[in-house]
Amino acid sequence: MTRRVAWTRALLVAAGVLVLDQVSKAVVRATIERGEQVEVLPFLDLVNTRNEGIAFGALGGSWLVTILVLVAVVGIVLVFNAHATRRTAWLTTGLLLGGAVGNVIDRIVEGSVTDFVKLPHWPQFNVADIAITFGVLSLFFVLDDRSDR
Repeated sequence: MTRRVAWTRALLVAAGVLVLDQVSKAVVRATIERGEQVEVLPFLDLVNTRNEGIAFGALGGSWLVTILVLVAVVGIVLVFNAHATRRTAWLTTGLLLGGAVGNVIDRIVEGSVTDFVKLPHWPQFNVADIAITFGVLSLFFVLDDRSDR
């Protein structure tokens, strides 16, 4: 795969994640009162909560969080640029970029991140968080892929 195709794929995935994330958060903010919990399935609720920190509220309420995330985004771009031709690097990069940018937009526009998926015994999360989680998990496969070496 060429570098250009890899970048195109990564940006398409990032855009898809970003749109899905921002639309889902907007729907939640418009239809569920802040603090309200709506049962969808016995093991799945939709809620309208805010997270001012990073993972599970760590470093809450500071611009340091936004700066750290933006530095991470720059790092993701630089690493991807160096390894763009690895087999699934585009997917990992797209998931990470789309998720990170989705949550950064919330921090800048809303002052905090909207979380809305609630599973039992687990903190609330959103589409961006799901993309970041799968991006990090897939990163291990990309880094371990010996077929590109």
